[in-house]
Amino acid sequence: MPHQVSYLVTTYADEPAKDRSLSDHAYEQVLSMIIEGDFPVGTKLPTEQVLSQKLSVSRPILRRALKQLRDDGVVVSRQGSGSFVQRRPEGVMLDFAPVGSIADIQRVFEFRAAIEGEAAYLAAARRDETHLTRLKDILQELDRCIQSGELGVDADEAFHAVVCEASDNGYFAAARNSMKSNILKGMNLTRSLSLSKTQARMQKVQAEHYAVFDAIAAQDEDKARDAMRTHVMNARVRVFEDS
Repeated sequence: MPHQVSYLVTTYADEPAKDRSLSDHAYEQVLSMIIEGDFPVGTKLPTEQVLSQKLSVSRPILRRALKQLRDDGVVVSRQGSGSFVQRRPEGVMLDFAPVGSIADIQRVFEFRAAIEGEAAYLAAARRDETHLTRLKDILQELDRCIQSGELGVDADEAFHAVVCEASDNGYFAAARNSMKSNILKGMNLTRSLSLSKTQARMQKVQAEHYAVFDAIAAQDEDKARDAMRTHVMNARVRVFEDS
């Protein structure tokens, strides 16, 4: 089994806390300016020198921030030309996740992809009929929430919690519980944003839940891991989608 968890935790721990804080702040400032239309889609961002001076950060710190924006699909680098705005997230995002929380929410998604992907892998091997019944019931509740236009955060959280429980390894549940408030913040954000779009968007999210369930039910460990990781990382990307 790959050791994604160790890699993510080590990478995060090795980065000085002060640098993380500064790069997070720069990341959120640039993101906010893009959302507010200061840098329209297709336009080139100011040079690193100009932008670092504007944000009062060093160029290495700014590069970390720009890398995060590239990872989010908000900006794209063109060799020899600089960074260009590729996507403008909707302003409503800042209503659900004020500047100062977005970078942390995105890191939680990375952590969840690692933790919950491995939990799903083990759940596929170890689940019993009780787990499958509970997951089916939760999926039906999520279907109901979609049809009635409800947020469905509690049911969404329950689905992921049962997958961890089905792994028969309490450390997965403990890891999630230790940061449950952060996880719920991300779920509230992504489901609120999806609810403000077409119902097809919520159906897409639900299809990902079903893919996880189907793999666990079929006891296909690798497929379960991939489906869970894909679902969580898609949620991370959906924060910045405009449709």
